[in-house]
Amino acid sequence: MLYHLFTYLEEEFNLAGAGLFQFISFRASMALLLSLIISLFYGKRIIKYLQLKQISDNKRELGLKEQYDKSATPTMGGVIILLSILIPTLLFADLTNIYVILVIVSTIWLGLLGFIDDYIKVFQKNKAGLKGRTKIIGQVILGIIVGTTLYINSDVVIREKLTEKQYEEQKTKLEKEEAIVEYIDGSYWVEHKSTTTTIPFIKGNELDYSKILKFIGDDYEKWAFLIFIPLIIFILVAVSNGANLTDGLDGLNAGVSAIIVLTLAILAYLSGNTVFSNYLNIMYIPNLGEIVIFSGALLGACIGFLWYNAYPAQVFMGDTGSLTLGGLIAIIAIIIRKELLIPLLCGVFLVESLSVILQVSFFKYTKKKYGVGKRIFKMSPIHHHYQKLNYTEPKIVARFWIIGIALAILTIITLKIR
Repeated sequence: MLYHLFTYLEEEFNLAGAGLFQFISFRASMALLLSLIISLFYGKRIIKYLQLKQISDNKRELGLKEQYDKSATPTMGGVIILLSILIPTLLFADLTNIYVILVIVSTIWLGLLGFIDDYIKVFQKNKAGLKGRTKIIGQVILGIIVGTTLYINSDVVIREKLTEKQYEEQKTKLEKEEAIVEYIDGSYWVEHKSTTTTIPFIKGNELDYSKILKFIGDDYEKWAFLIFIPLIIFILVAVSNGANLTDGLDGLNAGVSAIIVLTLAILAYLSGNTVFSNYLNIMYIPNLGEIVIFSGALLGACIGFLWYNAYPAQVFMGDTGSLTLGGLIAIIAIIIRKELLIPLLCGVFLVESLSVILQVSFFKYTKKKYGVGKRIFKMSPIHHHYQKLNYTEPKIVARFWIIGIALAILTIITLKIR
């Protein structure tokens, strides 16, 4: 809203200082700062309200020596995260940008889904919460909305450099797409729809999903949605639930998510900037800069929430926060076309999810074969395994953060490793 107001004031009245709002870096910094202020100052009030209303989730007894009593710690603190994301985004982002519209809708959708889950747990005293199938359906519907929008919306394009030979080969196709073409210094710069994404460690560093369907025939490109949309649904569901499983120790999910979001913000800034994308020889995505503003707000929300969620936690985010964080991380990665880097960047989420899958699968297999279920880990998700090994909670969290930082650095390095 402020972005649109100051843009109008600059255009109509040439107001001094209004031009600052045209800079992505300024608005991203302001979104981060405001998000921190909201989460730190208003977060405290929200926590007091949750305590007053005794909105707590009686955690299952884990049988851990070092576990302090968390039964009275309020949950549903994800509301703090939601407010810290939405308010700065609405104030500082371009609300006509398709990417901003998508992430705002996704924040509200995932927040409501998690809120309903927490509400059932807290107020209806049902520890199972929202049925797993219902939760998955909600995530799948959002995945369809996100995937379909990115696939058909005319503002979702990439800009790439083509040689004269490449342009002649694709000329007919580009004319059908009504692509924007510029001829600069002996090369064609083409802005067009594409299902191309970034693929790490491979020469060329790019993969077009539509080419997977080449075996269909000459019209294979129009069937790209058969690969594109289901993949987006899978990524959204997997990362959202991975973040949810990671939310088991004080400060773990908020800290790891902050590291991931900062990395995605850097990648978004580079991919949305013509100078840096050209220098690094990476895909340039027009209008992507607005995602940096949203990422700034999301980063501030994670850091601000961590102030109260660090050991010993004064509040838990609940599914209101964890489902939202995971889902937004997935959607941002998809928008900036770095979704194939998720297994690396979100390695902590991946390991947490795999530990649960392996534990449950092995237990069922051994019970069926031997009559007695056996376990790979002392407890899953894997952070509880380390608690069972008598590692203190702060030490486990700190080491997971260090692993997250290392994975983030490796993710950025992939920009030049081809």
